Amino acid sequence: MDIFTILVFFLLVNATSTEVLPSLKNIILPEAATEKLPTRNLVIAVDERVIRLQGKAIITVKDALGNDRKTIRPLFEALAEAAVSVKDITDRKGVTIMGDQAISYGLLKKIMLTCAATRYTNISFAVNQKAPDS
Repeated sequence: MDIFTILVFFLLVNATSTEVLPSLKNIILPEAATEKLPTRNLVIAVDERVIRLQGKAIITVKDALGNDRKTIRPLFEALAEAAVSVKDITDRKGVTIMGDQAISYGLLKKIMLTCAATRYTNISFAVNQKAPDS
């Protein structure tokens, strides 16, 4: 009984120390060699058609790239609203951009400028961890 209790405690402690990002089939993440574990942030998911915040569709990629503004207004408003409604995540003002490896730099730049405009300055990128070179 004591060993079983210790095993359950060990599994509970280790299960809560990792961040699991949502798995989207239409987003192929780039690979990178990283040692740092992700922190709990708001997740901006970007595929070839839609930009989502926490799983909710915000704007199409076509509409986001279709204007000359430096920021994306609907994403700006959604991030500002999230700062008020999701206090436990947003205290660190962090976002994780989970973007398909084929998205354009122009779109990525607009997303990052929008995050900075809403004072989300701790920006992380979701990647698949590749094995270190031997």
